[in-house]
Amino acid sequence: MTRESVQELLQQLHATILSEREHAKALDLAAMAEDRQEKEALLQVIGTIDNLHPDDRHLAQKIQQENLRNAYLFKATLNWIQDTMEFFGRSSAPTTYSQYGVTTNNCVNGRLLSGRI
Repeated sequence: MTRESVQELLQQLHATILSEREHAKALDLAAMAEDRQEKEALLQVIGTIDNLHPDDRHLAQKIQQENLRNAYLFKATLNWIQDTMEFFGRSSAPTTYSQYGVTTNNCVNGRLLSGRI
C-alpha cells in the first residue's frame, strides 16, 4: 500500500470520526450507524498496515484522541440516561414510619416507567 493511500485512509477515518460526533450531537441515529460501519471498514483496512510512516503518526495520534473524545461523549451520555432512568424508577411515595418510629420502605418503584400511574 502506498503512503498516499495510507494518508487518504487516515484522513477518511478522521473525517468519519468527526462526522460520527456531529451526528451523535444531532441525535441522527441512522447517520451514526452508517458512520460506525464506515469506521469499522476503514479500521479493518488500516489494521493490515505493518509500518506507519513517521510523518503519519501525528495524524494517527489525532485520530486516537478524537476517537477517545467520542467514547467519552457516548459514556457520559449513557451515564446521564442511566441516572435519569434511575431517578424516575425511584419510589415516588413519601417515607412512612412504623408504630415503633422506624422508617419503612414502600414498594412503589417504577410506576412512571411501567405505565402504571
